[in-house]
Amino acid sequence: MSKIAIMGAMPEEIEPLLEKVENIKKTEYGKNSYYEATYRGKNIVIAYSKIGKVFASLTATILIEKFGCDRLLFSGVAGAINPDLNIGDLIIADALCQHDLDITAFGHPHGFVPEGEVCIATDKSLRDIAKKVAEKNGLILKEGIIATGDQFVASTDRKDFISSTFQADALEMEGASVAVVCDALNVPFFVLRAISDSANDEAGMDFDAFLESSAKISAEFILNMVESIEP
Repeated sequence: MSKIAIMGAMPEEIEPLLEKVENIKKTEYGKNSYYEATYRGKNIVIAYSKIGKVFASLTATILIEKFGCDRLLFSGVAGAINPDLNIGDLIIADALCQHDLDITAFGHPHGFVPEGEVCIATDKSLRDIAKKVAEKNGLILKEGIIATGDQFVASTDRKDFISSTFQADALEMEGASVAVVCDALNVPFFVLRAISDSANDEAGMDFDAFLESSAKISAEFILNMVESIEP
């Protein structure tokens, strides 16, 4: 039977999920906790990776290789780059890039390494499900490029660089590494983020204030998607 992975980066991003699922079985593996559960008849495995690209890559790989998940949904928060995005807004990634990957000294563009690609596209069928869920619930769902890097961006200069270099709409610290893993292992994946800050000089204060509420918005949407995914 199909098994859906749901990932977050922090406890706050998966706690709203664990409150609503059933038949939870907790497994400790690879210095992390994995929660097998059911939701509306669907088998799911929930985990938070811890912050950053390395932990996210590890957790995504374990969800697929050890727990046998054949689809992966990422739920979490992000900083806004696009000025049309406000705190609490939802954005889905049509593609993800690594804004801190830099071998431009060898003539390559930012975000690129040989045998890789700058942006990795998410699964269209999962994006289509998300759009239907948004329409059904009267929610505005924005779509665009999400940039990932191992730094919490709280600088207008850095934000402007990421915007102009990658045409990114939002930024976070895990999504593109999950994209690399899922793409390599041929697992359809999807990344949803609720905006928690504007990645500027006030980002730290906004993030602390809005993390929990934004994470709940994202988690509720993800569970609505799980309900809509065909086995």
